[in-house]
Amino acid sequence: MAGRIMAVKESLEKALKDDNKPWTKYLALAEQKTGVDRVYIFVASVLFLALYLVVGIGQQLVSNIIGFTYPAYCSMKAIETKQKDDDTKWLTYWAVFAVFTIAEYFSDFIVGWFPIYWLAKCLFYIWLMIPTEYNGSLILYRRVIRPKFLQYQPNVDSLLENAKKATGGLLNEKSE
Repeated sequence: MAGRIMAVKESLEKALKDDNKPWTKYLALAEQKTGVDRVYIFVASVLFLALYLVVGIGQQLVSNIIGFTYPAYCSMKAIETKQKDDDTKWLTYWAVFAVFTIAEYFSDFIVGWFPIYWLAKCLFYIWLMIPTEYNGSLILYRRVIRPKFLQYQPNVDSLLENAKKATGGLLNEKSE
């Protein structure tokens, strides 16, 4: 158990000191000003955020910012690269994000009965975006969304084509 904790701490330290990440300079500044190791600053910040998401005001906004800001930033960076893999990764995230958002709309009444909903939602978003083999967006897309998409894609394509023809016919009649 102690070995596993040390491995996680080392991995976290490496990620928090990676100069390619946007948060590195802010953590370095906080570390310099306080004299506290950036790992402890990060852990304290995460614990504060978790507590805030349970008892604070505006939890929905904070939760949505977490689920949107970093993925949007990474998506824009991916668009600017010539590699396809990063584009696919973030498109998969957004597909799962969209499905979750639609499902969440219909289960909105549950939020009031689940006191740690916003914390759970943030953890879910983080799981969707973590850069590991257990990335939630890839797992959910491959196991749930993709099979349903492939099953219903021909029907949806046909429906869209029929709607396009019907709309095109109306537009042609009005222009004459």
